[in-house]
Amino acid sequence: MGVKYRKSYKFAIKSAAVIALFSVLLIIGLQYLFFQINILFTVTFALLFFAFSFFVLQYRVEHFIYKRIQKIYKEVSVLDESVLRSQPVTTDMQTLMYEVNKFATNKKIEIESLKVQEEYRREFIGNVAHELKTPLFTVQGYVSTLLDGVKDKEIRKKYLERADKGIERLIDIVNDLDMITKLETNELKLNFQTFDIIELFQNVFDLLEMKADKKDITLMFDKDHYRSIYVRGDREKINQVILNLVDNSIKYGRENGTTEVSIESLTDKKLLVRITDNGYGIEKKHIPRLFERFYRTDSSRSRDIGGSGLGLSIVKHIIEAHNEHIYVESQFGVGSEFSFSIEKAPQPVKK
Repeated sequence: MGVKYRKSYKFAIKSAAVIALFSVLLIIGLQYLFFQINILFTVTFALLFFAFSFFVLQYRVEHFIYKRIQKIYKEVSVLDESVLRSQPVTTDMQTLMYEVNKFATNKKIEIESLKVQEEYRREFIGNVAHELKTPLFTVQGYVSTLLDGVKDKEIRKKYLERADKGIERLIDIVNDLDMITKLETNELKLNFQTFDIIELFQNVFDLLEMKADKKDITLMFDKDHYRSIYVRGDREKINQVILNLVDNSIKYGRENGTTEVSIESLTDKKLLVRITDNGYGIEKKHIPRLFERFYRTDSSRSRDIGGSGLGLSIVKHIIEAHNEHIYVESQFGVGSEFSFSIEKAPQPVKK
């Protein structure tokens, strides 16, 4: 859409008036000296001279400014020079300066944004390379050793099992990246249905019970008994969200700790699901980047624990695909709370 310039006559009117006034005074003076003063002639002369001066000035100013604006458009090639041919460009320089300043501000913001994106891209590629390199080298090392010849069957089996774990981690990373890409491009369609979120949590607790027992972590609800609470969403994807958040609370939790789930009403149509632990917590500086792909608060410790480094990023994308929000609050050394909103649903009628 072209830039519209307001047609201004102030400069031409004022200039023509000054010139006309000077000319009239000169004519009156000459008539007084050499002729008899003729009022009709003087007024007619003044009007004609004013009109002539106005149109000459207006025409010249338009073309004068047009050439300079055209030069600006040529130098700042992003602005559309062709718009000048169809729009009246006159003495309204304020509009032009506003447009040029707006253009400069937008370009500055765009450049800063590109710098941030470039830094993110560079960091992301480095993280991907590192995450893939570790299991690849692991697999390569064990396979190379086996190819050199290992006679002991037990050692061969152990090396094959470790190589298999490396391959599984590679598959997990690729699958997680594929899911994030599909969520971002809306290729992964959500299957909305009504389901009991309490039942979903109970299933996750049962699945992770042995893992939690190894660290003596108690998985619990904030109430002794929760009745069924029905929500609307993609059951499989919300299960993945819950599984990831509860699993993280165990991975990064303290021994003899707790992971507590609470569900409360946020609005008439929304619920807020909270998953709270009394683990090690997260430093404030890490929280803004916590949902980035491959971002780790403690790289060495996180890689020892395992995982693709994409779990929280997938959680965020799944929640946002539901048009909901995810929140995190954490105090280093005290614990963390992850929460997300989800749509309420009426209890289904039993047939």
